[in-house]
Amino acid sequence: MAQHKHCYGTMFHDSLHFETNENMAGKVFSFEVENAGLTRSDRHVKASIPEWDECRSCEEFDHCYKLCVAKLMLETAIARR
Repeated sequence: MAQHKHCYGTMFHDSLHFETNENMAGKVFSFEVENAGLTRSDRHVKASIPEWDECRSCEEFDHCYKLCVAKLMLETAIARR
């Protein structure tokens, strides 16, 4: 089995499990869902450009990015059920 860096596959936070009104951060991308009382008031998505640049310079970037996107797609499909 291949050894990967500790950050492998962590560009995005798990989108199925999150807390409202808290920053949910992966290595590069983060989001926050704000609630004010009973309604969702706002959503924010951010990217850390320095972390992105670090990822892009990594020799595992292509495989890591594909894994991150595949996980995100599966989380999206599950969330719609």
